[in-house]
Amino acid sequence: MAGIRAVQKEKTRRQLINAALSQLSAERSFSSLSLREVAKEAGLAPTSFYRHFSDMDELGLTLVDEAGLTLRQLMRQARQRIEKGGSVIRISVQTFMEFVESNGNIFRLLLRERSGTSKAFREAVAREIKYFTVELSDYLKQANNMNPEIANLQANAAVTIVFSAGADALDISKQERHELTERTIQQLRFISRGAADFQQRLASS
Repeated sequence: MAGIRAVQKEKTRRQLINAALSQLSAERSFSSLSLREVAKEAGLAPTSFYRHFSDMDELGLTLVDEAGLTLRQLMRQARQRIEKGGSVIRISVQTFMEFVESNGNIFRLLLRERSGTSKAFREAVAREIKYFTVELSDYLKQANNMNPEIANLQANAAVTIVFSAGADALDISKQERHELTERTIQQLRFISRGAADFQQRLASS
């Protein structure tokens, strides 16, 4: 019986999360949503909201955490695809762009709250980006036997470029997104070559 209640509680919690995400758009940010609107969209009474979240801020922080987790999981899957053969950079960028295209509202949330007025939200987004960067840095160290400092610099540069490209990829045509993807791939290749050259000079000095 307790197990059934737990499943139902998680289902209701998920309804609230999905309801909030569905209301986000290019014109509407999370800060403009009200608790009553989210509850109504989820098909729940406003009082039910408080059984799952203390307030809208807690819901928003949960959305940020889930956005970061979804992105990291997708990039892990991309690395598994890479192991089967293919360009590391191309597969990674294409996977990221697929995430932006399929999860535009989630990515908008990350972008907006990264520089928003809420310190808690800014810190949450910064934390998710840091997790993402650390995972990439660790991958570069292992895959390329790279110096940790160089791997970290390359990872930071790559994440900055990719997130900027993701922001540009929102609300553009398929052809424009394809062109943006190709430019991003070339930019990351330049960075990768520079990092490899620096590593080589470091090793020979």
